[in-house]
Amino acid sequence: MDIYWLDTPACQDPIRVGGKAANLSRLAAAHPVPPGFCLSATQAGDALSPALSNRLSRAYAQLGNRCGIRQPAVAVRSSAVDEDGQQTSFAGQHESYLNIIGSHAMMRAVQRCLASVQSERARHYRSAHGLGQEANIAVLVQQLVMADSSAVVFSADPCTGARDRVVINATWGLGESLVGGTVTPDLYVVRKADLAILSHQIALKTQMTLAHPEGTREVAVPQCMQREPALDDAQIQKLARMARALEANQGWPVDLECAYQDKRLYLLQCRPITTLSN
Repeated sequence: MDIYWLDTPACQDPIRVGGKAANLSRLAAAHPVPPGFCLSATQAGDALSPALSNRLSRAYAQLGNRCGIRQPAVAVRSSAVDEDGQQTSFAGQHESYLNIIGSHAMMRAVQRCLASVQSERARHYRSAHGLGQEANIAVLVQQLVMADSSAVVFSADPCTGARDRVVINATWGLGESLVGGTVTPDLYVVRKADLAILSHQIALKTQMTLAHPEGTREVAVPQCMQREPALDDAQIQKLARMARALEANQGWPVDLECAYQDKRLYLLQCRPITTLSN
């Protein structure tokens, strides 16, 4: 197994690093993708040798140097070879671990990600989509964005199929609760042609996910923020502009995961929208 950095050409090969990491690597030069590295694809259940564990530990230390933090908080995510394709996204099928701090904790999370491809949930998904059960899986380790607000952005309407608009869901804090569907998010619709905001639907947001010493935790949103929009108009339009540009660049409607920290936008994931008819 090898280790590839997101900002290197070798990390753009989905056979080596899976669809999720390869997509992010291709975009890292032009978009605000957090720094990270990827353990190359291997058969699920393969153990980490002492030599590989040492290399992972050194890579984590190097990531700390890049981040300016000795022990950076990281997100550890699976990246299957057949993940984030045109027909199969695997969204939510494999495990992700957030706010992992320290090399030993990072390596334990890597092992759990490798094992997650054999979970009942992932095996059922593969079977339902006509995929084989012997899957190769890579693991992506990235600096964790301590998000003030998080968003899922679609460059086409995933419900109606309309291609002339961008649809944005957003909430406070980390995106774990948003992606997992445990909160009702704000909904913003933007006209793709000129980025005019067509509608705001501001949800009552009572819970949010924040970093916690044990990983993450859902906490109550302060009452003064519960009915406030998670994004301002400038942030909404910046997300819509990114989605429009990525759709043009990738050649297909995109499903993005993004975060704002201290008003700075980060791109966390880019995959095709698999629910649209051709």
